[in-house]
Amino acid sequence: MTFCPSATRAPSVLPFSIAPIAVLVPGLLFLAACLYLWKLRWDLKRDRDWELPLPPGSMGLPLVGETFHWLLQGSDFHASRRKKYGNVFRTHLLGQPVVRVTGAEHVRRLLLSEHNLVSAQWPRSTQELLGQSSLANSIGDIHRCKRKVYARVFSHDALESYLPRIKEVVAETRRSWIAKGGPISVYPESKRLMFRIAVSVLLGFTPTRQEFNDLFANFEQLADNIFSLPLDVPGSGYRKVSFTLFIYFQHFPTSHTIPTPRDRKQLKTKAQVLCIILRWIWFSGLTHVISLLQEATVELMFAACASSASASTSLILQLMKNPGALAKLRRELQANCVPDGDFLHLREISRMHYLDCVVQEVLRILPPVSGGYRIALQTFDLGGYQIPKGWSVLYSIRDTHDTAPIFPNPEIFNPDRFAEDQMKGKGERFQYLPFGGGVRSCLGKELAKLTIKVLAIELASTSHWELATKTCPRMLTVPVVHPDDGLKVHFQNMFTIKNVSL
Repeated sequence: MTFCPSATRAPSVLPFSIAPIAVLVPGLLFLAACLYLWKLRWDLKRDRDWELPLPPGSMGLPLVGETFHWLLQGSDFHASRRKKYGNVFRTHLLGQPVVRVTGAEHVRRLLLSEHNLVSAQWPRSTQELLGQSSLANSIGDIHRCKRKVYARVFSHDALESYLPRIKEVVAETRRSWIAKGGPISVYPESKRLMFRIAVSVLLGFTPTRQEFNDLFANFEQLADNIFSLPLDVPGSGYRKVSFTLFIYFQHFPTSHTIPTPRDRKQLKTKAQVLCIILRWIWFSGLTHVISLLQEATVELMFAACASSASASTSLILQLMKNPGALAKLRRELQANCVPDGDFLHLREISRMHYLDCVVQEVLRILPPVSGGYRIALQTFDLGGYQIPKGWSVLYSIRDTHDTAPIFPNPEIFNPDRFAEDQMKGKGERFQYLPFGGGVRSCLGKELAKLTIKVLAIELASTSHWELATKTCPRMLTVPVVHPDDGLKVHFQNMFTIKNVSL
């Protein structure tokens, strides 16, 4: 009998078809275990003193949750989940559990329960980048006091004083768009326009061209990453903005650009926001003056520029897509002698009712900010579900507009829906809230609407514009609503184009 070693020796390697499976199966089991433990972690966060269940939904992947889905899908993310789970659902965004809420009845409960059931709390990245002393992060008496101070910046008299400079900057920008000859990327240009207005009108600062470009580049870095995962690692948006703010603070304000307590005459005569805030700081006996002013600067520039640039872009898009609305607006401008006048005051602008309807409809169909954040101070019931203490609640502005019964055919751009006879008796409170609501409604909403109206008047009375691409761009929602390609548009002087008239 001949001994054959090969007949008894076990194979040294697995067959080729089995080896990948041997590697893949443990990996899949590990992933499944991580997903199960991640889901279990949040299921166990349920308040056991309450019988109500947690809202339905998905917490996504470990650590990152559904953040990447949200960033990539935009408004489709919330629409698909609202369709699947209803008007109250849970998710996990930007490192924290979030309950997303839609509908006037739910929004009303949240906005009227400030300091009782909920308190304002933005995502961690927003909190840290805006600063702990910012208005957005303030609560209670401090928040009320700061609102009173900031309210002076947006009074009727203050807006009237801002109007000439706003119109001047808008007119200069419009002329530069026409002079370029080629297509303009509207959203980036609108950001520059709103930044110029904010720097000049609110801060009273006249930078050189290089200083402006440096400041604007830093502002864009902030605006693009204000809603980001709070990961302070190389290459992350959070790390980039932290460095950007350091550079930004080297520009303005500094101890050389602000008055001292001895300059009381200068403090009394200057109306810019920083001087108003500075008066409050000095007279309140607060310290860390420079850091408080720097935080105020960052917050104001973001609030004034990001949302107004979004709304301005949406205005240009909607008037371009709806020539009937543009023609009606031009007729109103002609009736108010806008082409013949060099300057308008607030009282003339307030008489233009269709202009107001156009701006309101733009803010309804494409509200710049998707919603507002709150944190549960205690476990409470909302829509038949429990909202555990410590969880974030995000009320949806856009979805509430889309589902509000007072707005039939919400997908159609129809400024006439805001005519006084159409809205009478409908009770739009909590169904229309482009600037939020309650004690934290946007303080600068009148300045924002005024700026958008001035832009609408300037463009409608002087210019013709048309899309430079074959199709309209897709709208993204983070950090504010904006077109994915910037919105490429050709601008021309209206009086050189045939068949275009007021």
